[in-house]
Amino acid sequence: MDSIFHEKQPSGNMDDSGFFSIQVISNALSVWGLELMLFNSREYQSLMINPINEKAFICNYKEHWFTIRKLGQQWFNLNSLLTGPELISDTYLALFLAQLQQEGYSIFVIRGNLPECEAEQILRIMRVQQQQRPRLIGEDEAQTSAGRQDIDVEDEEADLRRAIQLSMQGK
Repeated sequence: MDSIFHEKQPSGNMDDSGFFSIQVISNALSVWGLELMLFNSREYQSLMINPINEKAFICNYKEHWFTIRKLGQQWFNLNSLLTGPELISDTYLALFLAQLQQEGYSIFVIRGNLPECEAEQILRIMRVQQQQRPRLIGEDEAQTSAGRQDIDVEDEEADLRRAIQLSMQGK
């Protein structure tokens, strides 16, 4: 007799960590009338489009996705591993994309009209100036603990110098 409970088959479209396949992301975007093109494909490269004339890119490395999006007239790196959005200049955009490719990222261009959002409306009338670039999450803690280690080393060296001075005074 067959059991009414079937063992759940693993899906190649999503895993337990929440990683989605490109097919799932492509299907989700198609609901909005958007399509993906591989940035370094012959088909896309033959269009000879300057990246600053696009609206958004989706980047993937291993099991991490992030977006680079134009809001108003400015580009932002919306990587969730950063402490906040990173402003990217028009002149740096192509270099940034090339760097990501060198690092092994797959980059997809989002083609079509992106849905309106409040950030887009605000940034059409005002430009952002970023005083400080966001850091990788955890980078602050790592630098703080590295700074503490430096202080500890300095303290140990000072203690050692004092001990040597005291031992020499005894002679």
